[in-house]
Amino acid sequence: MAAQKDLCDAIVIGAGIQGCFTAYHLAKHRKRVILLEQFFLPHSRGSSHGQSRIIRRAYPEDFYTQMMDECYQIWAQLAHEAGTQLHRQTGLLLLGMKENSELKTIQATLSRRGVEHQCLSAEELKQRFPNVLLARGEVGVLDKSGGVLYADKALRALQDAIRHLGGLVCDGEKVMEIKPGFPVTVKSTAGSYQAKSLVITAGPWTNQLLRPLGIELPLQTLRINVCYWREKVPGSYGVFQAFPCFLGLGLSPAPHHIYGLPSGEYPGLMKVCYHHGNNVDPEERDCPEAFSDFQDVQILGRFVRDHLPDLEPKPALLEPCLYTNTPDEHFILDRHPKYDNVVIGAGFSGHGFKLSPVVGKILYELSMKLTPSYDLTPFRMSRFPGLGKAHL
Repeated sequence: MAAQKDLCDAIVIGAGIQGCFTAYHLAKHRKRVILLEQFFLPHSRGSSHGQSRIIRRAYPEDFYTQMMDECYQIWAQLAHEAGTQLHRQTGLLLLGMKENSELKTIQATLSRRGVEHQCLSAEELKQRFPNVLLARGEVGVLDKSGGVLYADKALRALQDAIRHLGGLVCDGEKVMEIKPGFPVTVKSTAGSYQAKSLVITAGPWTNQLLRPLGIELPLQTLRINVCYWREKVPGSYGVFQAFPCFLGLGLSPAPHHIYGLPSGEYPGLMKVCYHHGNNVDPEERDCPEAFSDFQDVQILGRFVRDHLPDLEPKPALLEPCLYTNTPDEHFILDRHPKYDNVVIGAGFSGHGFKLSPVVGKILYELSMKLTPSYDLTPFRMSRFPGLGKAHL
């Protein structure tokens, strides 16, 4: 524990993937950084746990596809430093109706950015992936750069790298009070710390920390069922059969995206999930009454039955996960409107893991008062009414 008289360059609250990459960039630039985590590591209470995430360049928004170029580079750099594989290229198969506007926009973005991809008719897709069925009018687009990130391994590699670079990782320390100003003081259950700047990447607990500082972000915390489905023939949807990750866009009867990763985390089980869930208090994540509606599982069951016939139509395993999103599902990367040495990163769930190398870089730059490497217009909190200033 740092003594209160020791002034570090930055404190980062929250050791999920965004907080870890922020601390990593700070330590990489020889800044004295303390990373505070309320739970003991590793834990499964937030949004960054689990074995796998999808990595892709396929986005309708040009700015995300642009950011992913550098993300791939930093992921490769971290893997080299850690001496372990953190990513496997499988391709990402986008499924949707031929006239789907989001699918068309993604194709245009991939073409504009020079990302290698392939448009597949129903007939071509059937030849390439015979255990995927399409309904009439559905087509596929293959983002060849897509693949699987090994999430748990990446978190461990980052936390090890932060320590190796001289950063301090303090787990099991819940933040009890933040005293803004210069320096900023953070009091935890284990001690008191002072720093020139503070970065808050606390996921579902972000607003608990921000309310005493005069702002509340429009964040929605959802409890997601991470579902695993048993293969009728083990390995039929596996990486060794060259099966890709996939993302279903606007497929009936699902109003939200459906996504999946090739089997591999658990023998004979494929991860297929619904990008939506039930509102929940983060403190009640494991309370059965908080997620009694399993409509998402019913939607997934119909999708599996109609599109992935070589999977059993009922999930073999469900794991809970917390998602914290903004209303427009774009991140918040900004400074506090009153305290410019307090930086906020929030709203990453659903698609933020893959972008965390650049998100961490941006949060590092904001905390050090550097010019951000990317245009932050899509990520400013002022895009939401009433969030241009603090209310104290």
